[in-house]
Amino acid sequence: MADKKRDFYEVLGVDKSAGEADIKKAFRTAAKKHHPDMNPDDPTAEAKFKEVNEAYEVLSDPEKKARYDQFGHAGVDPNFGAGGGADFGDFGGFGDLGDIFGSIFGGFGGGFGGRSANPNAPRRGEDLQKTVVLSFEEAAMGCRKEIEYKRVETCSDCGGTGAKGGTDKKTCPDCGGSGYIRINQRTPFGTMQTQRACEKCGGGGSIIENPCPKCGGHGRCRVTRKEVFEFPAGIDDGQAMTVRGKGNAGANNGPSGDIILAVTIRPHPILEREGYNVHCPVSLSFWQAAMGTEIDVVTLEGNQKVRVPAGTQPNDTMTLKGKGVTRLHSRGKGDQILHFTVAVPKKLTSEQEKGLESIRSLFESDGAGKGKKGIFK
Repeated sequence: MADKKRDFYEVLGVDKSAGEADIKKAFRTAAKKHHPDMNPDDPTAEAKFKEVNEAYEVLSDPEKKARYDQFGHAGVDPNFGAGGGADFGDFGGFGDLGDIFGSIFGGFGGGFGGRSANPNAPRRGEDLQKTVVLSFEEAAMGCRKEIEYKRVETCSDCGGTGAKGGTDKKTCPDCGGSGYIRINQRTPFGTMQTQRACEKCGGGGSIIENPCPKCGGHGRCRVTRKEVFEFPAGIDDGQAMTVRGKGNAGANNGPSGDIILAVTIRPHPILEREGYNVHCPVSLSFWQAAMGTEIDVVTLEGNQKVRVPAGTQPNDTMTLKGKGVTRLHSRGKGDQILHFTVAVPKKLTSEQEKGLESIRSLFESDGAGKGKKGIFK
C-alpha cells in the first residue's frame, strides 16, 4: 500500500528545499482547499484532506522528514524500525482539533473551534462622517462653528444594559454567556468540535426579560446633537478633520468612535486661493494706470489702501506680503497677489471724445501711438 501513496512534497505542492514556514503555509492552503466542509459535493475531498494531513504530519517533524527524505514512505511506516506512523486520532500530536482548524479556517461557518469574540466584551462605536460648508474667510482664518448631527449614544434610562429600570439582563443558561454552542462530532480522524450561534440568546450571551422602553433593549439610542467644533486656520477644500470620541457610543462600555468632518469651501466673489496664496484681480482706469493712484483692495483682513505706481501696465502684479492664508498648524501666512488690468471704455460721450482729442497730440508728439490706432481708438 505504501508504494501507492503520492509523494508528500507533491501533495503539499512544495519542493524538498522548502523550509518550515513554506511547508506550514502550503499545508494551510491545501487543507482549506480539500476540506470536506468546503467541498460537500466532492466524494474524494475526505481522502484528499486526509492525504494533506498525513503529508504535513511527516514533513513538519524534522526527524520524520529526515527519514522520509532518506527512505520514502517506508521510513515513516509504523512497522519500519523505530519510526512511528501518523496517529490521526489526535491529529499527529496537535491535541485539540479546534485549535488547528480555528487557525486554518478562521472559524469559518462557526465550525472547527473558531473562537468567537466575547459578546459581552467592550466594543468601539462606529465612526461618523459629516460634510461641513465653510466660507472662504472661515477656512483661511480659522473659525468655531456649531454643527448639528445625529449620533448613537448610550441609553440614559438603562445605562446601556438594555434592561428596564430596576431589572438587569441575565446570562444565557444555554451557552453560559459565550454566545455559541459547541458540538462534538465523531469523524474518521477523531472527535471534531464545531460551534453555532446560541439560539436562545441569538449569540448575544445574555437574555433581557424586561427590555428598556426607551431603547427597546438595545442599550443605545440615536439622538440629534449640536456641538461647536473648532476648524484650524488654513484648512482647504476637500480636507477632513477628525474629532476623537464624537462618533457613535461604544457597546458594553466600549469607547466611542470618531466624527470625520469633510470640509467644503464656498468660493469668494473676488478672491481665489492657490495653496496659501490669494489672488485678487484689480481693474484700473487708463488714467489710474498711467498716473498712479491709491485704491482700496479686498483682503482677508478687510479693505486695505494700496498705492499703485505710475506707469502700471496691463497684467502687472503686486504682492502684499503676509496677506494670504494662514499656514495650517503654523503661524506663517501666504501672500496676496494683485493682478492689474486696464479698463478701456467701450463708449465715450461727445465731451469725453473732445477732451481726449485735445490731448492726443501731446501723446503722439513723443512717438507714442504713431502708426497705431492706440488706446484712444
